[in-house]
Amino acid sequence: MIRLATLACAVTLAVSALPALAQPQKFDKPEDAIKFRQATLKELQQNFKRVADMASGRDAFNAKVADESAARVAELIKQPWPAFGPGTEGGKARPEVWTEQAKFQDLAGKAQGEMVKLAAAAKTGSLDAIKAAIGPAGASCKACHDSFRAR
Repeated sequence: MIRLATLACAVTLAVSALPALAQPQKFDKPEDAIKFRQATLKELQQNFKRVADMASGRDAFNAKVADESAARVAELIKQPWPAFGPGTEGGKARPEVWTEQAKFQDLAGKAQGEMVKLAAAAKTGSLDAIKAAIGPAGASCKACHDSFRAR
C-alpha cells in the first residue's frame, strides 16, 4: 500500500510539473539567451557529428551510441528557438533571424523534422537507415546556417 501511495504521489508531482515544462523559456538578460542557444546548439552539433562520423565510416559503427546520440539530437533541436526571441540579438546569429522570422521558423521546423527522422533511423539499429537520414538532416542544418549564422 505504501508503494502504491508513493507511486501515486510521484505521478501527481510529475503531471503537475508538465505545465511548467511547457512554458516558454524565459531569460533575464539577452546574454543568457545567447549563452543558452549557443550551448544547446554546440551539444547538438557534437551529438550529430558522432552519428555522422559513424555514417561516413570515420568512426566504427556502434548502434547503441548512434541511437543515444540521435535521440539527444532530436531532443536538443527543439530547445534553442525560444532563445532567439525579441531583444536577444547577437552571438553568431545574423540580424536576419529577427527580421525574417517566418523563414527562420520554417527552416527551424524543417531541421526539427529531419532530426526526428534521423532518430527514428538510428532507433532501427541499421547503419544503412542512418546513412539515408544523415544527409537530409545535415542539409537542414546547413540551410539555416547559410541564411542565419554569421561566419
